[in-house]
Amino acid sequence: MSVTSSPSPSHRIAVLLVDVINDFDFPEGESLLAAAQKAAPRIAALLGRARAAGVPVIYVNDNFGRWRSDFRSTVARCSESSRPGAALVRELAPQTGDYFVLKPQHSGFFHTPLELMLHELRTEVVVICGFATNSCVSFTAHDAHMRGFRTIIPHDTTAANTPDVCAGALRQLEYTLRAVTADSSALDFAHFQGQLILDRS
Repeated sequence: MSVTSSPSPSHRIAVLLVDVINDFDFPEGESLLAAAQKAAPRIAALLGRARAAGVPVIYVNDNFGRWRSDFRSTVARCSESSRPGAALVRELAPQTGDYFVLKPQHSGFFHTPLELMLHELRTEVVVICGFATNSCVSFTAHDAHMRGFRTIIPHDTTAANTPDVCAGALRQLEYTLRAVTADSSALDFAHFQGQLILDRS
């Protein structure tokens, strides 16, 4: 019996959501959640524009050491009303057509199929959003850079435990990776043609 599959949709830019499905139930989770809540509406707005333009949205999420878990059960668990981050998770929950990758460590590329997925999608540029800026976002951005992907990390779609830590991590990513950290509202998905299109109107 032969098996055929439909070709994956391709787009030269993709959105990576790092650890936005999160219960924030860990030491210093309260301070990170407070910062993440401020970023969540900007992430949601960016996702709306990306999906409308047909841009792939990929959830790159920690498995929190639960090796018998899968992404759907992780979303369900983190959405429970008793979890500190439940409201944020519901605001940023995946939709039909989104992709997901479970990661065992900080970087979304470490022992995951993310690189293969991006090549299948013919991606050249990744927009990285999520938490925390100085940890999993930075590790993922560095690994993306080493694999030849251009990186955009909108400063208003990421968060760390303090504003200073977040700002310092973004400055380092700008310096070492030449990452673009423009405001998320300036990113024009609809007219992206391989060059960074920023709406400056």
